[in-house]
Amino acid sequence: NQKYFSNFSERLGKLPESFRNTSHPTIWIHAVSVGETIAAQTLVKSLRERFPGHRLIFSTTTATGQAVARSRISEADAFCYFPFDWKFSVRKSLQKIRPSVVILMESELWPNFLHECNKQKIPVIVTNGRVSDRSFKRSMKFAFWFRRMTANVTYFLMQSEADAHRISALGAKSENVIVTGNIKYDIGGRIGVPPVPSSLAAELGLHENPLIIAGSTTDGEEEIILEAYLELKKIAGLENTRLMIAPRHPERFDKVAKLLDSAHLKFVRRSVLAHQVEALGNQNFTRLINDSIQKSEVILLDSIGELASLYRFAAVVFVGGSLVPKGGHNILEPAFDGRPVIVGPSMENFREITEEFKRHNAVVQLQNGTDSELIVSLRDQLNELLLNPERANLLGANASATVEANRGATDKTVSVIANLI
Repeated sequence: NQKYFSNFSERLGKLPESFRNTSHPTIWIHAVSVGETIAAQTLVKSLRERFPGHRLIFSTTTATGQAVARSRISEADAFCYFPFDWKFSVRKSLQKIRPSVVILMESELWPNFLHECNKQKIPVIVTNGRVSDRSFKRSMKFAFWFRRMTANVTYFLMQSEADAHRISALGAKSENVIVTGNIKYDIGGRIGVPPVPSSLAAELGLHENPLIIAGSTTDGEEEIILEAYLELKKIAGLENTRLMIAPRHPERFDKVAKLLDSAHLKFVRRSVLAHQVEALGNQNFTRLINDSIQKSEVILLDSIGELASLYRFAAVVFVGGSLVPKGGHNILEPAFDGRPVIVGPSMENFREITEEFKRHNAVVQLQNGTDSELIVSLRDQLNELLLNPERANLLGANASATVEANRGATDKTVSVIANLI
């Protein structure tokens, strides 16, 4: 499988010779996948400004994370994949990069990597740290082993007091745990979000009718979303509402296309449209819009890195990973744009953010229930927000204000790193 073997060599520690560090002090930042990579953008930007003479190496574990990093993080000097957690591959990577400090985003802890960093006296900082309900319960079963691993981390910079208490309960020394807040609140103002290509809004017909964006959807959710959407279109005044659906993982694009087919929905794939525009040229562009876009009810956003730049065109946003027990995905990107946001009952991975938004009437969270109940609940909330612009605008304004009120975690994080360096 190309997905797993394309980066195999780098994950064995076989980095290109260009990675060999001969003179510049190096900061190595690691993010697992897309969510952590997006969160790291403002941190990398701030580190570049604070340490112009340092080399910044950015690694990811997944291919999608790597693609997003390369497209969004221009301040990094080089990109690579994180090594497998085997002693020989970890040592090879560390010998090539020779970091002055390693920064791990959120909760990516690997015992051999941490042990080797400690052995080589390389400080390790976990930034934007969080401990989800699920991982806390799992880790507590192996508290002794986890305590030994946390001893190799110099600082844990946690998102909230609850996260700080949890990492301390798992063995981290209290003097090494600092609450710095959530870096994701600092991504706003379009920082790190690529601009919408000038023709994209027109290509996708985003100004034509009210648009619902279902972002970062996962397995088991699309069926609920599509059923709610079909029910919604039966309501007077909402017949022309359109849906953009953006699956979280690229390997699911084709499966979602088949779901759209089986639901007898007229849809257009972003990837196919891009090829058509290129093939037809500008002269036939108008005909393409009329034929492909205006007849489509659904846009399948089968691309990487465009979703964040498109949220601002939505009348309502649903953020996925939350209708099924996956823990939810980041609601901050649509909130930056002042969009009204709906999430499902499962938001454990963004517990603190969700609660903060609920306190300020800045998000709608559906109650737990059967698939049938979730379909009705989602349809009703979409109906309310689409036909009640006053409530939708208030929800969006509250979301934007909540983001603004929670900024500052990046500066606190950089200060700790600067003191250590």
